[in-house]
Amino acid sequence: MLRGFLLAVHVLLAALIVTLVLLQRGKGAEAGAGFGSGASGTVFGARGTSTLFSKLTAVFAALFFATSLTLAYFGAKAPSAPTSVLERAARTDVTTTTSGAPPAMVPSPAVPSLPASSAAPGAAASMPASPAAATTRPKKP
Repeated sequence: MLRGFLLAVHVLLAALIVTLVLLQRGKGAEAGAGFGSGASGTVFGARGTSTLFSKLTAVFAALFFATSLTLAYFGAKAPSAPTSVLERAARTDVTTTTSGAPPAMVPSPAVPSLPASSAAPGAAASMPASPAAATTRPKKP
């Protein structure tokens, strides 16, 4: 719950920092104002916008740094209880193998084999022993 809220604040701070950086004027913007592009900073004064935006950017950057460290701390802590079915299954499998008890085996479907007496005589001689033997040709005498 807290991690989700902190992550939302973190993303919002990142968007605000990007917005504030894009709204600020660069150092070369004042040079154009001297050559006749008149009202470049009339709303807050010549330096009013840059100091306000730079102070807000510094505050949001500090908060972004704090949320980054807090999220890293929460991410490094291992959860005490498993949160998903797969984590629970992995945790129970690890505890059974370390406790000395054999792990639970899932029965696999087996192909029924015929006893040797019920097989047709000569059937074993006509079948190749391996797939590699089926691809090779016998030598002619």
